[in-house]
Amino acid sequence: MRNGVGNLSSILCGTREHVGASRALAEFRSGRPVIIADSNETLLCLPVEGLDKERLAAFRALAAPITPRLVLTSSRARSLGIDASEPVAIELLDDVDTRTVLALVQDNKPDFEFLPEPAGAAAAAAIDLVKLAQILPAVLVADTDHTIAAAFEPRIITIDAKAVARFRKEGTQSLKIAGEAHVPLSSSVRTRFVVFHDAFGDDLVAVIVGTPDLSKPVPVRIHSACLTGDVFGSRRCDCGDQLRLALVRLQEAGGGIILYLAQEGRGVGLANKMRTYKLQDAGLDTVDANTTLGFDDDERDYGVAVRMLQMLGATRVVLLTNNPDKLDSLAEAGIEISGRMPLETPVNVHNRRYLTAKASRAGHQLDHVIAALSEPSKPVENAAPLVG
Repeated sequence: MRNGVGNLSSILCGTREHVGASRALAEFRSGRPVIIADSNETLLCLPVEGLDKERLAAFRALAAPITPRLVLTSSRARSLGIDASEPVAIELLDDVDTRTVLALVQDNKPDFEFLPEPAGAAAAAAIDLVKLAQILPAVLVADTDHTIAAAFEPRIITIDAKAVARFRKEGTQSLKIAGEAHVPLSSSVRTRFVVFHDAFGDDLVAVIVGTPDLSKPVPVRIHSACLTGDVFGSRRCDCGDQLRLALVRLQEAGGGIILYLAQEGRGVGLANKMRTYKLQDAGLDTVDANTTLGFDDDERDYGVAVRMLQMLGATRVVLLTNNPDKLDSLAEAGIEISGRMPLETPVNVHNRRYLTAKASRAGHQLDHVIAALSEPSKPVENAAPLVG
């Protein structure tokens, strides 16, 4: 009977590893600590997001007599002048206050001297988990043991470090179609919205424009959600313009698919995107703003897009993009790329620096931007009209 209950539990809940990682992700998103263990260490881990004086004091007390450490990503470490290819840890002595911790995590040039050390596998798993949560990519850690989980009320969740990596990898396989319906748009475009759910708690949408012929290469736009650009028409980026132009292009082509993914700010989340905007306002470009905050330049994983296309029956595509990384990612995952359609959108005084960085540093194929920049006498607003 016990084996039977175990089998039923696995069907209803998933594996112990999967459930543990899912709950740990929810804990991090809520600002609560988790315990992450590997063969060499067991760490009490707390996200830096939302840290204040009281929370730092409580973490120190919970970790005592161990001195806590601050774990930063390799990108953040390099922005601080540390040669690192893996996450690093900084010991937080008693005189380190909340303001100093937050400065180390997100200020462009924090005024603090420290001696970093390599972070272990458990700390690296904590960083991976905090990135999945799309909050500040830094955690407080302290060596501990499993007894603290049993003594704490409510009990602190304990997971294995390797479970985090497997959870991320297996997340795309968890996709389920949750619902679909026809949605007529104000632009007179006829669409069908297919909504997917994944293990991370995100909603992803395939917008089917017209009636694409799946026996032929299908025009596809992989679009990362951008609240500021798509909904409110922000002029700091080209996202909303690309989305609207993609709808026009797909209608002209007789049908196609837009995959609308929960990857705000190139995968860093909306709050972190606002933080990168603040760094950009202080003089950094879009690439350096992401890495200064501790993220990679682009945190997106297109595995979920591949899975959506497979579930929709589209295995040959013509991709509407200026980003060669999207072409490479889909091709490597087994999607046949039959062609590329560029999306040339307007350059304005607000997005000019952003588009220039995408072209010169991120490798985006934006010939119209380069052409506009080479003609200083030409009004920027008219450099690339949004046709259609």
